[in-house]
Amino acid sequence: MITYLKRSAFYGVLTLFGLFMLLPFLWSLSTSLKPDDEIIALPVKWLPSRITFEHYWYAFTSVPFARYFANSMAFAVIGVLTNLFLGSLAGYAFARLRFRGGVLMFRLLLASMMVPAVVTLVPSFLIVRSMPLTGGNDLFGQGGSGLLNTYWAIVLPGAVGAFAVFLMRQFFLSLPKELGEAARVDGCREFRIFWSIYLPLCKPALTTLAVFTFMAGWNSFLWPLIVLNDPDMSTVQMGLAAFSYNKSTDYGPLMAGSVVALLPTLLLFAFGQRYLTRGIAFTGSGSR
Repeated sequence: MITYLKRSAFYGVLTLFGLFMLLPFLWSLSTSLKPDDEIIALPVKWLPSRITFEHYWYAFTSVPFARYFANSMAFAVIGVLTNLFLGSLAGYAFARLRFRGGVLMFRLLLASMMVPAVVTLVPSFLIVRSMPLTGGNDLFGQGGSGLLNTYWAIVLPGAVGAFAVFLMRQFFLSLPKELGEAARVDGCREFRIFWSIYLPLCKPALTTLAVFTFMAGWNSFLWPLIVLNDPDMSTVQMGLAAFSYNKSTDYGPLMAGSVVALLPTLLLFAFGQRYLTRGIAFTGSGSR
């Protein structure tokens, strides 16, 4: 009886915390469905007197929000694919191959994770702008704009990250090394061992990395704002900022756009939750 009461109290507290954390999302959803006169009404009305979808219509017709949505989706998906492939390759190399300087390189990689992203904004901008033989630049990266205002300015800097390499390396370490040794005895090449033997066993880690990478790419705002000037290349996060202008905010369309922007990440978590939990659990078990 006491155990039942403790368990009920525990889940009750968790439920309260969960509802408290859901309040911002519920308020956004409710606001996106309210008529204009109820959005800033006092006292606050959590439930609209009538449901209207005019804010969603306005969000997609006043600005090219569908274009922004497609741009963000493309950037996020490309980032996921490149991080999964390149991060897995590098993680496998650090986990299963022995080469000179490998330990030092991995430690430097870990050290780079402690550097705040905002610190690298200026160097990254200069590198993208000074890319040789692109955007009117000469061989020395001068005279033009480089990769600025192109899709490559988003894709290349986010093609692979230190976290992706670290996560995949830890997962590869948790897999039996005998699998690779047996394949080498049979004459299997190293890339084939990676691709056909180890990588299929990494679904939990790959799903975890895909979720984190997609969220980072989807929610990216500052870097696209810096390197992209063409409105047709804007992301969904930049599009949301369009509803705040002249020191005022159009809350209805803003909340409607925010709800739409949340849908991909919610769906991703819903379908990848099982692998996500397993991936986080296993990646901490690897050791050298």
